[in-house]
Amino acid sequence: MCTAATYTGKDHYFGRNLDLELSYNESVTVTPRKFPLKFRQVHDMNEHFAIIGMATVVDDYPLYYDVTNEKGLSMAGLNFPGNADYKEPAEDVDNVASFEFIPWILGQCETVADVRKLLAKINITNVEFSEQFPPSPLHWMISDKNESITVEQTKAGLNVYDNPVGIMTNNPEFPFQMFTLNNYRRVSPKPVASTFADGLELDEYTRGMGSMGLPGDLSSNSRFVKATFTKLNAPKMADENTSVSQFFHILGSVEQQKGCCDVGNGKFEFTIYSSCCNVDRGIYYYKTYDNSQITAVDMHKEDLDSAALKSYKLIEEQQIFAQN
Repeated sequence: MCTAATYTGKDHYFGRNLDLELSYNESVTVTPRKFPLKFRQVHDMNEHFAIIGMATVVDDYPLYYDVTNEKGLSMAGLNFPGNADYKEPAEDVDNVASFEFIPWILGQCETVADVRKLLAKINITNVEFSEQFPPSPLHWMISDKNESITVEQTKAGLNVYDNPVGIMTNNPEFPFQMFTLNNYRRVSPKPVASTFADGLELDEYTRGMGSMGLPGDLSSNSRFVKATFTKLNAPKMADENTSVSQFFHILGSVEQQKGCCDVGNGKFEFTIYSSCCNVDRGIYYYKTYDNSQITAVDMHKEDLDSAALKSYKLIEEQQIFAQN
């Protein structure tokens, strides 16, 4: 399971937690403008916008998890089991396989408005990348500096939802996640008055009692509520370092620790990595479960007119600064 988020501080930021029980050798990967993007049924792109994000690279093809293009449009695919429904290829539509969806969108779109136009004629297909990589059941959050949408293809068809909170997790379907927020309408970051009963004096014996009732479990709906509360109440920071730090703290409010989500056979779901991309500057920051130091990759320090992928293996060993 996973959590994706947007945030506005000094600049605009987009990122996610990847929560799984195993890694697929992810790397921070830059796809430059002239790297040929090959698609199974729609036209190939020999030139396109440059892209940076986290991907598993297989046979020189980037299978992206979360990504931002040089125009500041960002996208993340999150697990959506039991609800995602990919279709057979059809006529008179753009048939895009689920694993192609991210590069197809970010290769040619600058804004969410551009994305909406493409989504009006898209069919996300069940075509597999390979026998070793069958289609993963996903839904997607797509964001620019001004707005976010959630895209879900279910048995009912393709649904595009405005996402006013800039947060997405997993199941259930997005409208139900948004509806759940109504259950927490009295939660507040501020002290709250006692409304238990008239005439009964009750003490506010500790700070933080305004947020009592927020969920703390690791289920996707609870993470949606907690991350939304944290993000929407996060102050706007004034510089890059504090903005990036604040973003990672938003994701940290719903990170998963090994041992808390047992998936059987001695394995646990945990936050493999957390990412934060400054979408204005094209800088991709990340942390891993065993390395809490923030590492950065700047797409604009690469040759963005190249025709070759550039990947950086994750630094996963803990980096500790010895102060004395």
